[in-house]
Amino acid sequence: MKRFSRPTIAVLLLSLFPLISLQALSGQAAHADNPPRKILTGWIPYYRTYSSAGKQNGGLDSALSSADLIKEVMPFWYALDSATKITDLYTPANPSNPIGDTLNKLRLAGYQIIPTITDSTASADPKTGKTATMVLSNLMADSVKRDLLVKTITDFVNSNNYDGIDLDFENFAYVDGSTSWPTTQVRFVAFMKALATSLHASGKLLSLTAPPSFDPASGKKGYWVYSWPDLGTTIDRLRIMTYDYSTSTPGPIGPITWVEQTVQYAISVMPASKVYIGLPGYGRDWVTSVQGVCPSSPINYLNTIKQSAAAGTFVMRDAATLATTYGATPQYQAKYGETTFTYQKVYNGNTADGQLTQCTATRVVWYQDAQGFGLRANLVAKYRLGGVTQWTLGMEDPSATDAIRVVAKSIAPDVVLANLLSDIPATAYGGVATLSGTFTLPDKRTLPGIPVRIEIKTGSSDWNPIFTGVTNANGVLSVPIIIGENTKARMITDATWERLEGRTSELQLQTARKVSWSSAPTSVKRGIPFTISGKLSPAPASTETLAVTITDGTTWHKQIPVDASGNFSIDLTIPTTGIYKYQASAPSGEKFLGSSSPFVTVVVR
Repeated sequence: MKRFSRPTIAVLLLSLFPLISLQALSGQAAHADNPPRKILTGWIPYYRTYSSAGKQNGGLDSALSSADLIKEVMPFWYALDSATKITDLYTPANPSNPIGDTLNKLRLAGYQIIPTITDSTASADPKTGKTATMVLSNLMADSVKRDLLVKTITDFVNSNNYDGIDLDFENFAYVDGSTSWPTTQVRFVAFMKALATSLHASGKLLSLTAPPSFDPASGKKGYWVYSWPDLGTTIDRLRIMTYDYSTSTPGPIGPITWVEQTVQYAISVMPASKVYIGLPGYGRDWVTSVQGVCPSSPINYLNTIKQSAAAGTFVMRDAATLATTYGATPQYQAKYGETTFTYQKVYNGNTADGQLTQCTATRVVWYQDAQGFGLRANLVAKYRLGGVTQWTLGMEDPSATDAIRVVAKSIAPDVVLANLLSDIPATAYGGVATLSGTFTLPDKRTLPGIPVRIEIKTGSSDWNPIFTGVTNANGVLSVPIIIGENTKARMITDATWERLEGRTSELQLQTARKVSWSSAPTSVKRGIPFTISGKLSPAPASTETLAVTITDGTTWHKQIPVDASGNFSIDLTIPTTGIYKYQASAPSGEKFLGSSSPFVTVVVR
């Protein structure tokens, strides 16, 4: 960047499954107008999380006001101080707003939370003022310390229930010097691969924020220390800091051709869906000439109002006011995809010896406005990128967000309507039922040839994928399954660039144990003992105590235990002649519906 960082700125043998209810369960409701594609992400800085009177909007308010465009945010709240220490920068800066409350607001909005950790391992020598170099690089070179660092970050993510982590290690680029890059690159790749393995084992995401790099064949190397080709299959997000092209001399913040070139290189070494374009929510303001003698009091302008002075910065939302205040007319420069204007500012005061003095500075401003943001958002459409990422949320003019929204709606994925039903209402254990899922668009067009995943859930277990198939010409996938116990089923199509995820409602599938008779006499003499026996399928689980109820269909009944093989029997002696009928019944429970055997008839003569 450099950032305004701290603190300066066939039949499936699915024996686990139960059968299907009669209900046809519907999926997502149709929308008259597809929602915009959620292509906007951004950082929420610790020093401006909340809005305050007289200041620009906070990052939190900005994020929450654009919920239709945002799926994930990066709280810029943490710093890495050592292999074992991650410092919380948020809490000291926001004493009135507990971090848990802020996170709850983001989670209630449905956002993935992927906080950023910056590199604070290097510190300035209090005597020389020089910043130590290679601190983090050397830490990564030591396998023991590297593993400890991986554990520290992974534990941090898991303990805070974050969705992943974003690493913004800029000292490699701006402090250590390019001569260190061959050494650091190898160390960094080893660390990132180890961290990715650790995070992915917990279902967490790894995001890398890095300055631009370019195709080596172009002669523009960029910041190749971050080794995009080696990490393309490792990381889940690449957020490119496509800004600060011009810093020491007046010029565009991030010219569009420069942005597109780094994007083209990124998508050549990793899936485009991982790539995010950086958007600057700020502009720069340079002094290009000075007439007169600038005052030294009451404010000393001698070192700041001169042609060699560092550029000032301002937030995008203040650009129009700045131009209006000094009578300037902003001009959009199509070549760069940015806006610029020139104005003059007069500084009044006194010289060092108390004499009145005045100087007039000519200043040049560059920034990206709504047109510039919209142009960069269009690159998301052109290359099918993951999205854009804004430094920082809260700096933008609302019109710039609206420009992103216009693009996002133009490339909005279709809503998929998904319905699931079964061919029969219920079945006995081991019976076959056919699940049929239908997938269409809101205008009733079918979706043939799309992959569909079937998932089932029993009891309190997690959803378990059991089969993946493809819809037929009518957008239907039909699959017969063998039912083993009560369960729920659903069908899901993964989201693509063209379509949102299609997800049916949960279909309750129910089944019953089989209760059958194994043996019973057809007739016996009165007063002579006899036995009737039966079988329950499936047999009780090892943790289950189960009994069937045997009845003669009137008032007589008796509880009979079932053994581990599913067998049960009862000894009877009937003193009176007649025709006797018996039925065995298994109770209902979490896994099975209640069920009964047919009647068995015994003639007592």
